[in-house]
Amino acid sequence: MKYSIFSLARAAFSGHKNWQRTWRDASPKDHYDVVIIGGGGHGLATAWFLASEYGIRNVAVLEKGWIGSGNAGRNTTIIRSNYGLPGNTGFYELSMKLWERMEQDLNYNTMVSQRGVINLYHSDAQRDAYARRGNTMRINGIDAELLDLAAVKKMMPFLNFDNARFPVQGGLLQRRGGTARHDAVVWGYAHAASALGVDIIQNCEVTGFSRDANGKVTGVETSRGTIGAGKVGMAVAGSSSRVAAMAGLRLPIESHVLQAFVSEAIKPLIPNVMTFGAGHFYVSQSDKGGLVFGGDIDGYNSYAQRGNMPVMEDVCEGGMALMPMIGRVRLLRQWGGIMDMSMDGSPIIDKTPVDGLYLNAGWCYGGFKATPGSGLVFAHLLARNEPHKEAARFRLDRFRRGAMIDEKGVGAQPNLH
Repeated sequence: MKYSIFSLARAAFSGHKNWQRTWRDASPKDHYDVVIIGGGGHGLATAWFLASEYGIRNVAVLEKGWIGSGNAGRNTTIIRSNYGLPGNTGFYELSMKLWERMEQDLNYNTMVSQRGVINLYHSDAQRDAYARRGNTMRINGIDAELLDLAAVKKMMPFLNFDNARFPVQGGLLQRRGGTARHDAVVWGYAHAASALGVDIIQNCEVTGFSRDANGKVTGVETSRGTIGAGKVGMAVAGSSSRVAAMAGLRLPIESHVLQAFVSEAIKPLIPNVMTFGAGHFYVSQSDKGGLVFGGDIDGYNSYAQRGNMPVMEDVCEGGMALMPMIGRVRLLRQWGGIMDMSMDGSPIIDKTPVDGLYLNAGWCYGGFKATPGSGLVFAHLLARNEPHKEAARFRLDRFRRGAMIDEKGVGAQPNLH
């Protein structure tokens, strides 16, 4: 159905008894032009762009649980495009522009809130590094402001400026950054894709690949039977290595748990998204009043959607260093998502060496903010069989060629463990 003030009024006069389902819960057909493995934000966005931009509507999205049950519903909801390296700057700005028009495109309230993202700096060297990144952003048409101490104090007077171990000196601000409601993003893409004829098939776990005599992938084996496909795209985040192994591929990816936390609801305090420059801590405040925050990955390989206490302690220490007052706030809940950590901290969107099989993986910390951009460029790859211009550097063979995109050194880095 279409959502508008008129549909809301009609539903209200009927006692809200006539709402239709947001999307169709489809049963699998025998064959599709494209099958996408993974019913998170990236998989659903890819399906919608295939249908809306490229006219390919015989598409199925397969999800082993319910849509959004993986990382799409297990993140801290931050959106931004404050990147500085070639490849990342253009791609994440493309994604930001898609965030800005998403609600109109999907006819769904995804609660995009461009409240701003500020990265605090704590030394002269860090200020200079942020200035370089900000200048690069502005050269590429991306908004960026370098704030001094007085500007940060005016914006966030509650920070510990006087007695901090790592005194705040200023920050790099992107006003167009912010947050979006992660569940609503999944539901919105499902709503819009389903309306264009895409089949969203839940509780359908992929267990293997069908291949012809030449080794080309011709479909997938699932818990609900064999499904034929002209092309198969993988968008399964932290399960990328396991699914790729079914096709005989070994990926340059490690799976790690990334924990996220939310506090009890408090009165409005934090006006934006804020990151700690002297540690790994980032925080925003949800519409319900809870502080939503996170930090480092757990430093071991795991497919579990839970983390351990040492990382929890480290994240909370980062928050306390910035704002000692939050020590009085009670932690409400904690969860973990499985991160697909590439070796350079940047994604992989490419054809695989297996004919008919395409890969969207390696998002590390950047998966949620990339959702619409990832969907568009992956759909372009599946439809045209060539990389989108904003994803041309995200090739699988860049590790062999030495063409890494090491934006912040947040790849898995097994050589350092």
